[in-house]
Amino acid sequence: MDASLSPMPPDELGPWLAEQQREYAASRQRAGEDAETAARTAAESTAQHFPDGRPGPGHEVFHVVADGHPVGVLWLGPHPHGVRGVTWVYDVEIFAADRGRGLGRAAMLLAEERIRASGGHGIALNVFGDNAVARALYGSLGFEPTAINLHKALD
Repeated sequence: MDASLSPMPPDELGPWLAEQQREYAASRQRAGEDAETAARTAAESTAQHFPDGRPGPGHEVFHVVADGHPVGVLWLGPHPHGVRGVTWVYDVEIFAADRGRGLGRAAMLLAEERIRASGGHGIALNVFGDNAVARALYGSLGFEPTAINLHKALD
């Protein structure tokens, strides 16, 4: 599947950012955080990475484009721990109607090309444990775990 990246227009950032913040909070809740903490953490992350609603230094948000229209979103930025030469994938999402066509893989390969072209030497990300499809994709692309957090609910 041929795909490309196109910068998300500024007028689309606000609605996407609001949805991304909601989804991030929901993922944190599924991982065991209480709703209040998850919402606060997501809001703080949004404020940190998108001051005034615009991408902060080094952050880029793209539409993943296939067949002439957006089929997903890719957000790249500096590594959160300041690792030089390593770009962090903050979000990659293929819209539900377009999943299962290899577009997630295509988006990640486009990210790798972009990082190499800019002189970067690595790509890193976080994936929540309940996202088996994404974990399988990243493993097939050569990503290796660097840390694993485990949780057990006690009744």
